[in-house]
Amino acid sequence: MGYAEGKIRKLETEQASARLRYLYGNDEVLLNHQRERYAALIRRHAELFGDREDVQLISAPGRTEIGGNHTDHNHGRVLAAAVNLDALCAVSPREDLKVCFHSEGYAPVEIDLSDLSVKPEEKGTTAALIRGVTAGMKKAGYRIGGFDAAVTSTVAGGSGLSSSAALEVMLTGVLDSLYNRFDMPYVLRAQISKQAENLWFGKPSGLLDQMASAAGGLVTVDFRNTDHPEVEAISYDFARKGYALVVVATGGSHANLTDQYAAIPAEMKSVAECFGQSVLRGLTAEQLAEKADELRAKVSDRAILRAFHFIREDERVPQQVAALKEDRIGDFLQLIIDSGRSSYMYLQNVFADNRDQSLSLALCLAEEQLRGTGAWRIHGGGFAGTTLNFVPAEKIAAFVEVMERAFGEGACKVLNIRPVGAARVEL
Repeated sequence: MGYAEGKIRKLETEQASARLRYLYGNDEVLLNHQRERYAALIRRHAELFGDREDVQLISAPGRTEIGGNHTDHNHGRVLAAAVNLDALCAVSPREDLKVCFHSEGYAPVEIDLSDLSVKPEEKGTTAALIRGVTAGMKKAGYRIGGFDAAVTSTVAGGSGLSSSAALEVMLTGVLDSLYNRFDMPYVLRAQISKQAENLWFGKPSGLLDQMASAAGGLVTVDFRNTDHPEVEAISYDFARKGYALVVVATGGSHANLTDQYAAIPAEMKSVAECFGQSVLRGLTAEQLAEKADELRAKVSDRAILRAFHFIREDERVPQQVAALKEDRIGDFLQLIIDSGRSSYMYLQNVFADNRDQSLSLALCLAEEQLRGTGAWRIHGGGFAGTTLNFVPAEKIAAFVEVMERAFGEGACKVLNIRPVGAARVEL
């Protein structure tokens, strides 16, 4: 029996089962699916790169943004959670600086890590993320090296669950595990990942996605000081309170929306500059209202509306955290609804084109079903992708039926909160 088949047989052991439950939850159907997924990935690595003993399994989760919609890039506060969808790779070290990266459903990527500079022609590609993460690791004093990777992901690109952040954090885990001690602080994982996405990949994201993926669990993060963000773990079991987190994918993709995303922090910061600041954090809604006439002479009305959204959304996050700590689930759900209405009306990130209002329809259908019993809001960056819904357990089946009738089979994902970020899955 070869090394690959030996690893696959270990997937049936109680030790491996316990590890999979920790990462993905206790549903036996889901656990069997994960065993099959892991087995297929291990075999694929062996087919691509040979049957090797030194193959490691590295996983990093997607994330759900619960509170703080578009606040991180202006040094605001967020409430987020890692979820049981992940980017997963079977990976082995090389003796040179070459990377062979085979991601399921995509063309293979091969790059040489002897050159870690930003490549304009690689903007928006996986190669850029690999190069950027490696550069960040090297700059931070970590050893680097080439690797052969077979990759699969349940965090679909453009889904609003941060496929790029999961991939970036997974890459920090690959290099940390193959060539270091796998003990990198999660804040540094997030910062390196964000830098790779901003500078090498060319997307001006904040730190929320990477921090949630790297930290794991349910966390609130204050980005007042982005070099040293304050992270607090929150213990709250929505399932025990009778609620499931359900994301609804309406079929749109984030892939071609970089300009729309970039406009949000740019417009917010243009308002901050009118007050002599680089970001909005620290300003009040009263200040904006008092200077509305002067602001309108300098910036667009949409920029002012987005600034109001930031200020009120930043205030909502600690209110949401307090509601969870004090077990006031009704107040928490209302704050989620308030957040969603602010995103729709003031942030204006529910649709980018009047001809496609699928997210608007998803929010409407959710409100019709959950009014008075649950909550609904735009999820993540917006413009396309997903909505986030807090659905009472007794309504899950009916909710999924309505949503999947409108948006297609498999549009709904019922999520568990994953307690850990980047993980080495030892069998």
